[in-house]
Amino acid sequence: MVLPLLTRLDHVGIACRDLDRAIALYQATFGLEVASMEVNEEQGVREAMMQVGAGRAGVGELGVGYVQLLQPLAPDTPVGKFLARRGEGIHHVGYGVSDVGRASGWWTSGPGTVPWAPRSRSCIRPTSGAC
Repeated sequence: MVLPLLTRLDHVGIACRDLDRAIALYQATFGLEVASMEVNEEQGVREAMMQVGAGRAGVGELGVGYVQLLQPLAPDTPVGKFLARRGEGIHHVGYGVSDVGRASGWWTSGPGTVPWAPRSRSCIRPTSGAC
């Protein structure tokens, strides 16, 4: 029996030019609140996780998902290049996985190839061909 690899929809990454404006829009339109904010130098983004669903904030909790708003730190970062090509919008979908090793094998050699090693959360970009 094959156990499900994907355990939940963790987050949807949205590329935006102005993080503060995007946060205000998601708060005013959908009533979402910021669960966490950080600058991720490695990925070249300033990001905010906006909690969707009931329950205590925290990655991986049943019933809680996130909208991840991503503002590039520079135009030559992956999100900066995405914005230049496609404009603001869905950048990637993040899934929780049951087995990081199995996910890593699939993500790096299968139809959903991604250029980084997955962690406890894995992402597929809509252009990866995994759909």
